[in-house]
Amino acid sequence: MRIYRVREWLLGDVVSGISTGLVAIMQGLAFALLASLPPSYGLYTAFFPVLVYFFLGTSRHISVGSFPVLSLMVGAVVTRLVPEDGPPANITGFEGLTQSQQRVLVASSVTFLMGIFQLAMGVLQVGFIVVYLSDTLVSGFTTAAAVHILVSQLKFVLGLNVPGISGPLAIIYTLEKIFVQITSTNICDLVMSILIMVVVFIVKELNDRYRAKLPVPIPIEVIMTIIACGVSYGFSFEERFGVGVVGKMVSGYESPIAPNMEILQESAVEAFPVAIVGFAVAFSVAKVYSIKHDYTIDGNQELIAFGISNIFGASFRSFAASTALSRTAVQESSGGKTQIAGLISAMMAMIVTVALGFLLEPLPTSVLGALVIVNLKGMLMQFSEIPYLWKRDKPECVVWVGTCLAAILLGLDLGLAVGLGVELLTVVFRTQFPRCSVLANIAGTDLYRDRKDYLHTFEPRGVKIFRIPSPIFFANIDFFRDKLVEAVGFNPLRVLRKRNKALRKIKTLLQRRDDGITKKGSFRQTTDEVYMNMERQDPPSDLRELSLQIDWNAELPGNFVVPRVELHSLILDFSAVSFLDISALKGLKTALKEFIRVGVDVYIVSCDAYILEKLHSCTFFDDEILTSMFFPTLHDAMLHVFEKNKEKSKGWVAKASINHFHWPGQATQHNSVGQTSHQF
Repeated sequence: MRIYRVREWLLGDVVSGISTGLVAIMQGLAFALLASLPPSYGLYTAFFPVLVYFFLGTSRHISVGSFPVLSLMVGAVVTRLVPEDGPPANITGFEGLTQSQQRVLVASSVTFLMGIFQLAMGVLQVGFIVVYLSDTLVSGFTTAAAVHILVSQLKFVLGLNVPGISGPLAIIYTLEKIFVQITSTNICDLVMSILIMVVVFIVKELNDRYRAKLPVPIPIEVIMTIIACGVSYGFSFEERFGVGVVGKMVSGYESPIAPNMEILQESAVEAFPVAIVGFAVAFSVAKVYSIKHDYTIDGNQELIAFGISNIFGASFRSFAASTALSRTAVQESSGGKTQIAGLISAMMAMIVTVALGFLLEPLPTSVLGALVIVNLKGMLMQFSEIPYLWKRDKPECVVWVGTCLAAILLGLDLGLAVGLGVELLTVVFRTQFPRCSVLANIAGTDLYRDRKDYLHTFEPRGVKIFRIPSPIFFANIDFFRDKLVEAVGFNPLRVLRKRNKALRKIKTLLQRRDDGITKKGSFRQTTDEVYMNMERQDPPSDLRELSLQIDWNAELPGNFVVPRVELHSLILDFSAVSFLDISALKGLKTALKEFIRVGVDVYIVSCDAYILEKLHSCTFFDDEILTSMFFPTLHDAMLHVFEKNKEKSKGWVAKASINHFHWPGQATQHNSVGQTSHQF
């Protein structure tokens, strides 16, 4: 308030507050039906939470109040504990109360517990919890909520008496009851609803199209509500056509009440997802406008603000409050600069509650149902995201569809839990089965990229560069080893076993003093004493310390068949590896030793300092795995490989374009067809 610019902001806030207040009043009445409450209590939600948020909130633009998804989630608890048909739950606090009063007590108690959860999370600084609700999950969840809302409002639009149903498959049972009674549809309700939906839809489209030219969006909901009230009162719709109306409005405010402890115990499981969804929606909307208008919002402070707002509102019989994107858009687009606009909108709701509520008594409930349905357009249009997600990111599409179907069939609370489970499974899937790749040099540069993505790359013979783009942990270490074996083209464990088997045969022949063995020159004998220990070695074993020297890639005498290993250097690119756990560390050490024991030099490049520190602390290094295997960059390792294997690689010729990367000491010779022969 100290920096409030009266001349620049006050007029915009006043105009915005009046416009938003009119919309908040209509939405409060309509969304109270979703919560299975008398419509007048929706005005309480448009007043009490706004007052607290004005002092404690950090967003200047969101319009605090009822939100259809939260209203529906609260309504599910209300109908479960106080069904329309049948006795209410066995709760002592219900004694002496009418059905409406029992429902108001349930809604306010659930809202109180929701506020406690939000306040506790804010105090404990766990606002980061919303990062687990991705945009895809929220989109699928809100779309499912829109389907629930649409079905729940059909009974008002058709003028049918359908009891509220909660729990898994509630939407199926509700549709069944609606279709059983479809012949009893009130034609007056249906015609009036269709007419209002068409008019409101057209005007809203015009508001969007000519937003830049209109100083304030046309408040078509308010206009149609006033017209419907007047027509219903003038032609006595309730008596003549049996149209359901809002009825007696509560005038003024009632004294505060305490939450019922039994209801808190009964609804604890449902109140937590309500708290999470309410904050996630409000915070995401607030973040959009804070970025647009260049100011910061505090997630933990927002949790505290909404927690205290809901606790305070619940004490005065309001139900769950968050924000609605449509109402917030009205507040921002009509010139609202600060929460002064929200305060003025709350004053509008107060005026209607205290003095003008009786004017809304002849309003048909089918009109409110029609207004709810026509405002679902944005959420229902999210179905169009499915083809986009399927083409761009199939795991994300699975999250969207899984969350939506689960929330539609199992209910919003269980659906949210299932959606979170599916989302976490996709994260596990992405990290457990990453897209490993073999890298090659891009011609004329010191860059190395996946050889599948580029046409003109250079890959020296005898060298393999393998990259794993994810953390390595217990769940993907076997996958990593399998992909590594696939990339190099041989299994070092199998090669070791074959060599051990060949050595046992050689030992036998040497014991027989078969002179024909040494004539080939593939290996030579030193002393017989060394070979006596070979029987005791369980394959695969480390053969480097044996005195028998064999060129395994040469032509071996007799019937010895051992796979040839053309690879002399293996480079592992760890630039995308963010952590290693103990299980992965052991598996990695075993894999590296297998390659080292078949004569392949292994190098690890671009390893994070944190991982190096962990390798040291876990005694990863020994006589075989040395710190000299680690290089800061991939190019450094490649230069080292070339220098070390210069003699071994002598005579290799690789034909490539003239723009290929030139290795140090490399002799180039132009041939007759304009290519360059590189001889190492």
